[in-house]
Amino acid sequence: MSRHDAPKAVLVVCDSLRADLVDSQTSPALARLAAEGTRFATFRSVFPSTTRTSAASIATGCRPAAHGLLGNTMALDEGAGLVCVSAGKPDFLHRLRRATGHALRRPTMHERVARVGHAVAMSNVSPGAAYAHDPEGAGYVYHRSGSFGPGREPLDPGLDIAIGGDGDGTMTERFCREVLEERSPPYAVLWLSEPDHTGHHHALGSPRHRSAIAAADACVARVRDTIHRLDPAGERILLAVCSDHGMQTVRKRIDVIAALVAAGLKDAPDSGDVVVAPQGTAVLLSFSVAAETRVPDVVAWLERQPFTGRIIVGEALASVGLPADGRLRVAVGLAGDDAANDFGVRGRSDVADNALGGESQPGHGQHGGLARYEQAPFLFVHGGGFVPGVRSEAISLIDLAPMFLRHLSLPAQGVEGRAPERDAAPMSTAADVGRRSGRYPMLAKGVP
Repeated sequence: MSRHDAPKAVLVVCDSLRADLVDSQTSPALARLAAEGTRFATFRSVFPSTTRTSAASIATGCRPAAHGLLGNTMALDEGAGLVCVSAGKPDFLHRLRRATGHALRRPTMHERVARVGHAVAMSNVSPGAAYAHDPEGAGYVYHRSGSFGPGREPLDPGLDIAIGGDGDGTMTERFCREVLEERSPPYAVLWLSEPDHTGHHHALGSPRHRSAIAAADACVARVRDTIHRLDPAGERILLAVCSDHGMQTVRKRIDVIAALVAAGLKDAPDSGDVVVAPQGTAVLLSFSVAAETRVPDVVAWLERQPFTGRIIVGEALASVGLPADGRLRVAVGLAGDDAANDFGVRGRSDVADNALGGESQPGHGQHGGLARYEQAPFLFVHGGGFVPGVRSEAISLIDLAPMFLRHLSLPAQGVEGRAPERDAAPMSTAADVGRRSGRYPMLAKGVP
């Protein structure tokens, strides 16, 4: 069997596109894929619902506690005490490896498929998220900050594009021509920057935001047309198109660090006693050994703050996929409501100020927490033996890797996710879809 005739798995990610904003007017290709393929109506993100964490969870089939990449920012001890660092920088995984002894704690899809061929990922989001697909250099990763082949050998040409719709389009054309048509790897990932890039700088549902959704949809159409030409019957190529998380509208910005200092619970903004790792609409709090006794006081203080939604402490961190055995002690999903913005898009959340970068202006989009819409991405699957229709079973980002591995007839030991059945009966009525799919309430304040 030639490499072109062997089974293939292809993943396309439209970053931050929440499920309720997929429609036939703005995104006809996605709407058609949903109608013709299998739509998983209750698809969920992970927590924190950030792109860097999502990339690692998709790559490993595991939640953050297992793979070790805990958010867009992380508290690390690099020898001089805890400090918050950005997980988006090109060198982040090297820093994580030096501080903890590993980049990711579980093997990625790139590593798992290496026995049958080199996987390829092209990504237009942050370099930290892009490189999370293959920190060990088992295959190929293309990114504007630097592209690498097996053994982490630099590639020339790399991926000379800009973030945004134009760069996504250029990347998609190359992905279809070079990766899908010519190289035909066993596993290929195309991660678009839109509509996330625009959503962070404009109102959700605005003309600019909908234009970004349309640009991502055009990329999906290009991939779908290429795959249909290569595999008209959908027998060899399993195509999954999804988002990694959704977005909420920013209600207001909160300087959590300054508030902790003012309350006498943190020594200084840059002190290593209580370290706040902002995740957009969530924060993770790590404590030094000396500051461990402050945890109860910090939790009691958080309970009184109007900006806190759900507070998760200690061993309960495991219930949301975070480690309960390190310096991380408290996770907070910030407060929000179900109000609509000026364009009728519902769901608002407070966001944490982030000195390490990123914009979170009131009225624009943000994510990272546990609120309804940021935890409601979409997933459409075509080919690979899946029966078309709408499915209702619980499924999340961590179930993608075992689904791909099953299609490729490769072992999935060590993944936390579970591949969805291919021939399960779809939901029978539209009422069932509405009843089961998108009704995630704001999670109540309190310690589980």
